Amino acid sequence: MKSFLIFVMAVVISFLPGIFGVFFTPHGGNDLWYNELAKSVLTPDAWVFSVAWSVLYLLLGISLYLIIRHSHSRQSKAPAYALFAIQMGLNALWSYLFFGLHFVGAALLCLVALIGISIWMARVFQSFNKYASYLVWPYVAWLCFAFWLNGVMLYLN
Repeated sequence: MKSFLIFVMAVVISFLPGIFGVFFTPHGGNDLWYNELAKSVLTPDAWVFSVAWSVLYLLLGISLYLIIRHSHSRQSKAPAYALFAIQMGLNALWSYLFFGLHFVGAALLCLVALIGISIWMARVFQSFNKYASYLVWPYVAWLCFAFWLNGVMLYLN
């Protein structure tokens, strides 16, 4: 039972940036600013973002769970936890910069930092559990796609 509770906690923690981001992201046609932005032809429909982020947050939660459950001491895992927390903060910050403040350029810079931290995190996770690391890479790939979309919006607008 304890293991299951740790798993649930890890998944809930991984969804926190998404929960924070909901307060700023557009819902349907009610965000005039976002709807009027010129976007990349590769920009998916809104529902794709919801599904993709849900899957990615779940993968991050499983990855965190694998690190938590690893036999190393909590102190030796501190860098992994710190990187996880930093990437979560940057993830939430991106939503606020882009959708909340409409700072498209600052959001792009935030994504650069987020991609770098996430790659670093995947590499640190690798030293504890290769599967935990593998679960981070789809997130990194999606962040690179988000970088493209954000960059095109900055260029076109």
